[in-house]
Amino acid sequence: MTDISLDELAFFDAKREALPLYLALRERLLKARPDTRIEVRKTQISFKNRRLFAAVSFLPARRAALRPQNFLTLSLCLREPISSPRVDGSVETYPGRWTQHILMDASQTPDEELVAWLLRASDEANARPGKTPGTEA
Repeated sequence: MTDISLDELAFFDAKREALPLYLALRERLLKARPDTRIEVRKTQISFKNRRLFAAVSFLPARRAALRPQNFLTLSLCLREPISSPRVDGSVETYPGRWTQHILMDASQTPDEELVAWLLRASDEANARPGKTPGTEA
């Protein structure tokens, strides 16, 4: 695993309780996709390969009464919407490109389903436009 940057650590200054969840998610992603680039912005940490495929933020994707006190929001860019009660919001940002917001409880670790969605987003972003991952000649 690559070392975490000072910018990544600084992103969690105000919400330190979410850092272990981010580190676990980051580790799983980089282990499976070591070529992933990480870019820290003011409001999110982006994951990219050929294109942006996911980001983590503190976006309150769920009403406050239904939101855990400590959370992290994972936003995924996919070709199709995910049909799951875990998805807190889904928007077709342009035809054939969906952004899904999944609120993660900071007291938990990323499970297999969540990691599978993240890796699918990475594969789709890395594939050529109009091609299904794994079908390139």
